Amino acid sequence: MNAKQHFLVGSGLALLAALGGASGALKPVPLPEAARVARVVDADTYDVVAGGQRVRVRLLGADAPEHDQAFGAQATDSVATLLPVGQLVQLRRHGVDLYGRTLGSLTLPATGARGRGAGALDSLLVVRGWAWAYDPAHAVAGRAAQQALAQAAGRGLWKCGAAGAVPPKVWRGLNYQNKRRYGAGCSW
Repeated sequence: MNAKQHFLVGSGLALLAALGGASGALKPVPLPEAARVARVVDADTYDVVAGGQRVRVRLLGADAPEHDQAFGAQATDSVATLLPVGQLVQLRRHGVDLYGRTLGSLTLPATGARGRGAGALDSLLVVRGWAWAYDPAHAVAGRAAQQALAQAAGRGLWKCGAAGAVPPKVWRGLNYQNKRRYGAGCSW
């Protein structure tokens, strides 16, 4: 971090404290940092290299199917096509989960003359139908609407309708027999 960046961060923290942020009234917005994709673990978990360190990142705004779940492999393959090894992304860190993964958001860089292609990866997954929208605090305007549009269009995991899609949180709690029952039926 150079002197100017250090000053700006320090000034921002001082302003935050003056506005009551130090008491918990305001939460600081994490600064984006450049990162490169090292590996796509699954559709909502990635290994990236940021600041010279390898970091496992779990997306905050999307919950994609597990590998052994219907459409899990397809969702992962779809993301792997978008994020080849070495792809530059912007990472915003929002803490750590129970498994030691960094909770965060990844933004794809703009491509082309008009800056198309830039955007939050979690939103892109939801729009393409490869993940459920995850926004328990309703902080992201339109996240539920993105999922509703993907369902209506029958994209990705919504190909066979919303009734057959089992959210990953429920899937992880099912026993082997129930996983076999819900895993069968709609095929890619």
